[in-house]
Amino acid sequence: MNIHIRPETAADAKTIELLTTAAFLNAPHTDHTEQFVVNALRAAGVLTVSLVAMSGETMVGHVALSPVALSDGSSGWYGLGPISVWPEHQGQGIGSDLMHEALQALRARAAAGCVLLGDPAYYGRFGFKADPALVLAGVPPEYFQALRFGSAVPTAVVTYHAAFNAQA
Repeated sequence: MNIHIRPETAADAKTIELLTTAAFLNAPHTDHTEQFVVNALRAAGVLTVSLVAMSGETMVGHVALSPVALSDGSSGWYGLGPISVWPEHQGQGIGSDLMHEALQALRARAAAGCVLLGDPAYYGRFGFKADPALVLAGVPPEYFQALRFGSAVPTAVVTYHAAFNAQA
């Protein structure tokens, strides 16, 4: 499948919502609010990077990046997620392509680093790893992972934007 990745446009919002809903429908460890989170991030103006994967004229994947707050005041850190691929297109490398493009977009912004909550076996191949210096309250530490672009990982508690509490 030939994939082209581009920034989202305003016309993509509804398809992104449907795609995200479908991608997480049968996923383990979800409260099925990912589509609401993306909409809330967009509405709050903090959807820093939002990329869609296109196969011709068909959207097949999406990834969102937004700033996170660190308790020590460090800046330039972002949270990756959600990342979504239509179920019928999963396992074809589209998620990996989106990850690479998303991380490149952060590097181009001179970001200090990126955090995410997810499966270590999957995200480890992109350089993410659990780091005891960064903590996300209420989650198993092995699933909260970081990838630094700068020289050091700060010691801090990470807080995602309030949009991550969106329920509708």
